[in-house]
Amino acid sequence: MDEEHVYKPVVDDRTAAIILAAGKGERYSGQTHKLLADFRGKPVLQWVIDNVIEADFTDIYLVSGAINLFEESTLNLSSEKITVVQNHNFEQGQVTSLRSAIAVASHDGYSSITVGLGDMPLVPSSAWKAVTEAEGQLVTATFTGSRRPPVKIQNELWSLIPISGDEGARSLLRLRPDLRNEVVCEGSPVDIDTRSDLERWS
Repeated sequence: MDEEHVYKPVVDDRTAAIILAAGKGERYSGQTHKLLADFRGKPVLQWVIDNVIEADFTDIYLVSGAINLFEESTLNLSSEKITVVQNHNFEQGQVTSLRSAIAVASHDGYSSITVGLGDMPLVPSSAWKAVTEAEGQLVTATFTGSRRPPVKIQNELWSLIPISGDEGARSLLRLRPDLRNEVVCEGSPVDIDTRSDLERWS
């Protein structure tokens, strides 16, 4: 009997991960920034970082802005995979953070990036991997039929990303539906924007 060969996809090592964590989080009324708030025993952002590390990317670009992530003792940024990218223009919108990280990824030779948000702690490593491993220039996760990050973007599309505002990957998904590949993922795409969000999902 012929031996069966089972294909096991691996994360494309030409794809870097980007975590957007530069915003002010103004809707959150707690004593800390929302990304540093305790969620099930560790900061919201730490959940995202740990999930992305577990997804086996070679490089992870963590974009800092409103809070200086270098100085946050509550976060574990010791992994050699992590590079903190400071976005000095974060007040001009989330897309400036995406562009800041893409500039570094491009300089480092990457041909695609998978981007997600620092306030989505329940998106598991399996979702990051599934999106990264999928074919296509523009790949998005879907959770129970809803398109949400993470999103993989090939370098051919980077020039189409706006220069300001809060829509980066989302604008591409709307602009180029012909290129969109949707990948069904497990997990929950909830983002922690308010104290009630934190309390509801903790």
